[in-house]
Amino acid sequence: MSYLSLLLIAIFLPLFPLSMFFNSLYARLKHPLLRMVLLLGWPLTGIYLYGILQPEVPDWMVSWVLATAVFYAFRLLAMREVGIWSGYFATSAWACLWLPLMYADSDTTLYVFWFGIPLLLLVLLVGGLEKRYGAAYTELYGGLAQTIPRFSGVFVVTVLALVATPVFPAFLGMLNILVASQPLVAMTLVVLWVIWSWAGMRLIQGMIVGDPSTEVIEDLSLIYTWGFGALMLLLVGAGFTLTGNF
Repeated sequence: MSYLSLLLIAIFLPLFPLSMFFNSLYARLKHPLLRMVLLLGWPLTGIYLYGILQPEVPDWMVSWVLATAVFYAFRLLAMREVGIWSGYFATSAWACLWLPLMYADSDTTLYVFWFGIPLLLLVLLVGGLEKRYGAAYTELYGGLAQTIPRFSGVFVVTVLALVATPVFPAFLGMLNILVASQPLVAMTLVVLWVIWSWAGMRLIQGMIVGDPSTEVIEDLSLIYTWGFGALMLLLVGAGFTLTGNF
């Protein structure tokens, strides 16, 4: 029964190959709101099941968790479609939630939101790109920094928040998990962190850098830009206030 419980939870806190359930469903959903519901609802369901079933997690599962997280992190490096990129990142991040659950970290649910809120914003930005250009691919229409500068600024900050750049709450969550981990696990998490950052920089470079399009594209409105800035300030403040002892 314990192994069946672990397999059930491993669907929602996705571990390869059970992670294919999430990624297949995520790829099929095209509407941003449906993707947003899935991004938060999927890991929260996994955390709820873990709390209800209280499975005994064998030590070898840590290797499974880390292998899944690193595997999907590497997949980010080759993915050009930004919507699918966000799904792969979610899979990598949600797999890591096994670790704070195993450490009985009371902040585990918060970590869903620390990664989830930037993911939701990225989904909305993907929808904005698809509305403006018909698709959201890196290196397809580069030079967005000059074509739609406000949108580009929001995109860059969102990606930085997502890949756990210092100051943002995801950074504090990863730091908490890293400090609680054994040395080998901690070293692997650092490697994972580096791959996330590398993938994030490649994504930003592929979208923002390049020759600008001659086509006139509507930029993000000032009210949405200021609203995004306020949300990010609230997110950073909430991270320092609510996460651990920071």
